[in-house]
Amino acid sequence: MDRVDVLVVGAGPSGLVSACGLAAHGVAVRVVDRASGPASTSRANILHARGVEVLQRLGAMGDLRERSLAPVGMRMYVRSRPIATMRFAPDDRESVQALFVSQARIEEQLRRRLTELGTDIEWDTMVTAATQDAAGVTVEFADGTRLRAKWLVGCDGAHSVVRGAAGIEFPGVSVMEQFLLADAHVAWDRDRSASAGFYHRDGLLLAIPMRDADDGGDLWRLMADVPAVDGQLSTADIVARFEELLPIRAGATGVRIREAIWTSAFRIHRRLASDYRAGRVLLAGDAAHIHSPIGGQGMNTGIGDAENLAWKLSLVVSGRADERLLDTYAAERRPLATEVLRTTSANTKILVGNGAVARFVRDRVFIPLLNSPKVQQKATRTASQLWVDYRQGPPG
Repeated sequence: MDRVDVLVVGAGPSGLVSACGLAAHGVAVRVVDRASGPASTSRANILHARGVEVLQRLGAMGDLRERSLAPVGMRMYVRSRPIATMRFAPDDRESVQALFVSQARIEEQLRRRLTELGTDIEWDTMVTAATQDAAGVTVEFADGTRLRAKWLVGCDGAHSVVRGAAGIEFPGVSVMEQFLLADAHVAWDRDRSASAGFYHRDGLLLAIPMRDADDGGDLWRLMADVPAVDGQLSTADIVARFEELLPIRAGATGVRIREAIWTSAFRIHRRLASDYRAGRVLLAGDAAHIHSPIGGQGMNTGIGDAENLAWKLSLVVSGRADERLLDTYAAERRPLATEVLRTTSANTKILVGNGAVARFVRDRVFIPLLNSPKVQQKATRTASQLWVDYRQGPPG
């Protein structure tokens, strides 16, 4: 049976940051993922300032700045009538700012850095079971092989096998019944310097500019809440639905979706793991918390988890710290996730505006406040996660 100090399950941003951080400190780490290879779709598409900072520390920024768009903010409309502009107002004293960049590009740079550190990803490798004792964790794979690891890190997403094997609960609730998403080349003449949010009595429509490898200046992420329907929606179904929604919610007539790169229909859930550690098993990223994509906090929160965990686990593995140091990981990161879940859920409900009273409060009170420079500064600072520190955390 093979042996390793740390096995990381999941090669998304959280898993890759964890592995890079561990490898950079000389820890013997292996990374496995059940997928057949790297994802090419964008999924998350904004790297907030703290995420930029983490990638810089890891040496994993590469050419991400050159392949990104600098976010200016979001313009809000009732159909085509502008009602507010929420501008990003970064603190000039900070050396890092947010970037609109595909998660696929971020993962590409993290894989490059991980390879430089001497570790490759083992694709098409699915964990089926994990049992632990006082000295380590025995992991079983779908092909029947087994691996012995001193520590197991689960970065394997919302349906985490690692979390289930560790017996960690994942309670939560549904926030929105159904959202549609499409990354698509759209034939319209919208200004690409900012995102757009269109509000309508039937729901919300978001349009976020994206940069492509062969960017013709027309790649957008479209998102909209819609009534839930039974059965699977095809790409053609989702594209057709957006072409119906654009004139209704955005007042955009004659707009054509030329090509859809990726589509998805999903429910928004809010879930938080009951703990981030069970003995020698630890969780990070979506395996530990999921929430609304509004605000783009998911990937960035997971990256923060991974950095915090990696340096602590590397000290424990090397014998330079007692394993009690790992108890500070959940104590420091779980309260942040709790706040992120609360904020993103509240903002999603406000922006969707279910009901006449909710829409009135949204359109007449909440959104006009976003024109305020002070509100913009506070919102930008909150989204950046640069305010996060652990000075009041538990002693290590």
